[in-house]
Amino acid sequence: MGMDGHTAPLVGRGEVLRDLHGALDASMDGAFRFLALVGEPGAGKTRLLAELDAAARARGCLALWGRAAEFEQVIPFSALVDALDGHLETGDVQHDPLLATVFPALGAAEEPGDDRSGLARYRLYRAIIGMLERLAEPSGLVLVLDDVHWADGSTIEFLDHVVRHPPRARVLMIVAYRPNQAPPRLAAGGGQIVVGPLSAAEADELLGPEISRGRRQALYEASGGNPFYLQALARIEAGDLPTTLHAALQRELADLSGDALLVAQSAAVAADEFEPPLAAVAAELADSVTLKALDELVARDLIRPAGPGNRFRFRHPLVRQAAYESAAPGWRLAAHARIAEHLAAVGAPATVRAHHIERSATFGDREAVAVLVEAARAVATTAPATTAHWLQAAIRLLPDDADGREHRLDLLLELARGQVVSGWLAEGRETAYEVLRLLPREDHAKRAFAARFCALVERLLDRPAQGRAVLLAELREMPDPRLPAALPMRLRLVAESLMRGDHRAAQAVLDFMPRDPADHGLVVAVAALRPMTAYAAGRIPAATEHLARADALVSATPDVQLLEWLDTIAWLCWAELWLGGHGSAVARFERAIAIAKATGQTFIVTNMLAGQGRAYGVVGRLAEATVAAEESAEVARLLHSGYAVVVAQAQQSLLAAATGHDALAVRLGEAAATSGVSAGEWPGAQAQYAYGTALAHAGRAGQAPVAAIEEAFAAGRLEQFSMLSFCETMAAHSDEPGMWAARAAEVAHPELAFNAGIVDLAASHAESGTAAAELALRAAEVLATAGQRLTAGRALLRAGTALTAAGRKKDALPHLSEAGDLFEACGAPGLLAQAVREQRRAGKRVAAKSRGTGGQGLSPRELEVARLVVEGCTNQQIAERLFLSVRTVETHLSHAYEKLGVSSRIGLALALK
Repeated sequence: MGMDGHTAPLVGRGEVLRDLHGALDASMDGAFRFLALVGEPGAGKTRLLAELDAAARARGCLALWGRAAEFEQVIPFSALVDALDGHLETGDVQHDPLLATVFPALGAAEEPGDDRSGLARYRLYRAIIGMLERLAEPSGLVLVLDDVHWADGSTIEFLDHVVRHPPRARVLMIVAYRPNQAPPRLAAGGGQIVVGPLSAAEADELLGPEISRGRRQALYEASGGNPFYLQALARIEAGDLPTTLHAALQRELADLSGDALLVAQSAAVAADEFEPPLAAVAAELADSVTLKALDELVARDLIRPAGPGNRFRFRHPLVRQAAYESAAPGWRLAAHARIAEHLAAVGAPATVRAHHIERSATFGDREAVAVLVEAARAVATTAPATTAHWLQAAIRLLPDDADGREHRLDLLLELARGQVVSGWLAEGRETAYEVLRLLPREDHAKRAFAARFCALVERLLDRPAQGRAVLLAELREMPDPRLPAALPMRLRLVAESLMRGDHRAAQAVLDFMPRDPADHGLVVAVAALRPMTAYAAGRIPAATEHLARADALVSATPDVQLLEWLDTIAWLCWAELWLGGHGSAVARFERAIAIAKATGQTFIVTNMLAGQGRAYGVVGRLAEATVAAEESAEVARLLHSGYAVVVAQAQQSLLAAATGHDALAVRLGEAAATSGVSAGEWPGAQAQYAYGTALAHAGRAGQAPVAAIEEAFAAGRLEQFSMLSFCETMAAHSDEPGMWAARAAEVAHPELAFNAGIVDLAASHAESGTAAAELALRAAEVLATAGQRLTAGRALLRAGTALTAAGRKKDALPHLSEAGDLFEACGAPGLLAQAVREQRRAGKRVAAKSRGTGGQGLSPRELEVARLVVEGCTNQQIAERLFLSVRTVETHLSHAYEKLGVSSRIGLALALK
């Protein structure tokens, strides 16, 4: 929408205007800016934004404006839709199909697709940012979001995301809000400008000389310098001044004719931006009478036209609030009901009707419950906070009969899931416990399901002891501990024991399980946990046998029978990776993540994505690994789970070290290791290992938390796979390579063939010359056979450098060249640069960036993606043409932007000319 109607004189505010114009200048010079304009109601924020809007348009920028509304606070993305939808209707904007789930102008939204998890929200936010980048071409974009203290949870979440992942374009995003009403996350990031009261002199200027000096002083003292309050008081005839702004607006409404007041109240009920026919429905007036009353409201400047079309808005949200509250509560209820009935008659979707039904439905209205639940489920993927709100409204309406109680339990469990996905972990936990309290004691199956969910949420909250307690309490209440309903809870106890590094406790629970449960899903779940339990105990042959059986079971089991047991499948994936089945672990992670996404199991997706990132890293698919780990971290942040963030950050740190981003690796590793989250469990041990690895790569091996890592390994919290890798890293970067090479030999499980490659590589760092090269080449062969391409490349690099140092430069070159090829294929630019330098030392002329690059320093794949972008293909079209995932395309494109020093598709096209 535009800024129609905001033409009141602007007095004072010189410093604020300078800051706003400075932000505009900075953003149009190429730097994204996020700015908050903060002030009390009526302070003049909207008027100042109108000045910014005019300045942006004068410079040829695209300026878009939207606002949130007090009585529609749960409508998903309402401020963004208000700002962007009108422009999208008229523009030819290429877009991701995800965007159609939010913006009506982009056509009917498709089915949610194969992702109902929190990952879909993260990708939606990235799609919106991508759209903003395209809208900013070629002249820049100013996006204003007003009254965001009333924005829904998804909008606030997006704003938090955009501060951390700014658009690579000339974009100024400015939000305005009331500080005392704003959610905490809104205040994070970006700059802030505070709009305070006017001075007495500025108030005199605003009121003008036609008002006497004495009255101006009285008005200023009554208003406290608030411009909107000041002008509202000035509209009142001489007499006692109202003591509050609300009272002043009520007096203004009292001067209206009866029909005009009724239409104002009806418009306030209808929508923030309304059409006259809808107000007529609420008022029960003929259209002609409504239009005449509307003329009076416009003449009194209570209501103003809202851009093109037959739509109107109150001159200020405070006026709408006053009109709404001036109506009798019973009449308001009936008016909402009339609008809901009208919307149903014209076929409006449940999401449009839900707001009015929530405000008008009566207890026991099952039809209203059905609409609210339908609306809640329609937005579950993109706006789970709104889903939770509408489910709560539906639950409140359910009657207290047998059917109502049964339905309430189902909806409460659905609500708990929605709250958890929204990041309201504490609220989701309380709802899940409420389900437990309401379930009959004899309903063991449902109680077990609810208790297991409680334990999962407690895990996300980093409260594992409380999770174990609820499981054990439920088990104690069961008349027979071998009841089928007990098995899911026992499986969760196995997982919790593994997390603590207590493989004996895990094995004891598994031994207590029936060998062949009646439910096939349970058979698979039990089998999926056995490989990790055996591996943790160092029983490698048994772990390998268990892995083979679990692999056969899982491969033969349809996805639908794995849905409830994905947390156990996650342990199978990790065990498979650590036992050397690197390629099959990648495939299993991919399948499990697809199932988790399709069923909205966000609390499983975070762990799975972190594991996928690790697996991709092991097999040398570093671009995809980085994306997976980043997505794990972002979904963990959406969940507000410190535990999940630590798991993700540890893997991000390891990948940053592998790709040569040492400073980033140290920062991520330190954040995870010092968070205090899961310090006595596997996630904390992974964080220490990642931090130590990062410090070693950064040349600070002496600062690595060696004692903490060794203690975690001894306690069973750090598995051999990671410990062996750490030993090799320390052998390569510390002052005691011999000691760490010996430690690697002690740690390695000899039954795992690929371990010999790591041991030999570690030993090569403690040797020199031909001896070092022979060990490294032997390691490279073993590691290449195992599928560890990046580590095989490092072994070849070590062989080459050792031979060069021994004077055998000619012999070194083939190994260095092969290492470079592997590093390029893996996407490891730091190691590739090192391989190029070593080739030069060995006497070969290698042009800068010539190895593995296409044009302008891009890799062949990056160049391929970039050329398709220049041809006008969307990311989705590129993915389909090249048989890649969209996120892999985005990663290649991001790397191309960085290498070419551009921030947009137009810049990319110019750079490749």
